[in-house]
Amino acid sequence: MATDFPIAKLLADLLATSAVSPAQGQALRAWELADGERARAWGITSDTVDAALEERLHWLRTLMPHHGTLALPPAPLEATLILYWQLWLPLALNLKQARERQPRPLIQGILGGQGTGKTTLSGILRHILGAMDYDTLGFSIDDLYKTYADRQQLRQADPRLRWRGPPGTHDVDLGIAVLDHLRQAQPGEAVSVPRFDKSLHGGEGDRIAPEVVQGIDIVLFEGWFLGAQPLPSGLLEQQLAQAPDPIRTAADRQFARDMNDALAQYLPLWDRLDRLMILYPQDYRISTVWRQQAEQQMKTQGKPGMDNAEIEEFVAYFWRALHPNLFIDPLKQDRRHTQLVVEINLDRTPRAIYAPPE
Repeated sequence: MATDFPIAKLLADLLATSAVSPAQGQALRAWELADGERARAWGITSDTVDAALEERLHWLRTLMPHHGTLALPPAPLEATLILYWQLWLPLALNLKQARERQPRPLIQGILGGQGTGKTTLSGILRHILGAMDYDTLGFSIDDLYKTYADRQQLRQADPRLRWRGPPGTHDVDLGIAVLDHLRQAQPGEAVSVPRFDKSLHGGEGDRIAPEVVQGIDIVLFEGWFLGAQPLPSGLLEQQLAQAPDPIRTAADRQFARDMNDALAQYLPLWDRLDRLMILYPQDYRISTVWRQQAEQQMKTQGKPGMDNAEIEEFVAYFWRALHPNLFIDPLKQDRRHTQLVVEINLDRTPRAIYAPPE
């Protein structure tokens, strides 16, 4: 991020004036094209860069005065400007363009592990796209959890599913029905979207009254394994022969096999996605640090939270189910299923933005 401070200063200067000098325009253009992978991810070439930057600058000037209305942690102006310029605005504009190319709502998938900021990003995109006059819905795979009663029965049948989250704990048919209804709804037609409250039943969670929406243009559908593909059994066995930590025991390997089998049930749901982007930390183990930070914040607010040992076991549980090395890494290079990858640092700032290779 330190090398981006000059561009942040330039953006701050441009917010204070309505004109762009030739030198400023050249600096913006050079910065944008210097990262070829990022430019290609946004569809920007030397022929289109000027128009793209003019549109982005227009929206930066439009939106920054209202940035304070977003419920985000405080951040320096430089960091905020870089995020708008580097990720938030070009991503929103790409979604806008994708929606304009099809006659029905756009379903954008956002895959990100615990703590990667997928829900925060979804909220920012809804804010930006709302300013662009697009009605956008935030929807999570968490909203598709089976009811509390159904999960109690599921746990009795398979005690390994002691926490909600892995494949098998969601109502996939409900998700398919909701996305199909959103895609096919006529103007003015109401659509019921399921919602889930994680605080109910002592943190076990349960469904609450659905949200009724209409006129949705873009759906931001996010989840920790959204779009993940099951591995062929032969390949999975090869991987499990030298399994990544924390898959250590025979029971762990069997759990991974069973979760891989259960993942196949989600493919019809993934088929409803128009696009998929991945938020991926520079090291997947950072999720433990982020979870510790979140739990500490909860304790500071007087809410109950897990201690470090409980956090490590909780996070490891998800890695045993669908390990990032086995299920997410391949998607980063899979152009058939993934359109955008955003690799992020410990502070959740982008370290690389690219599209998988052709």
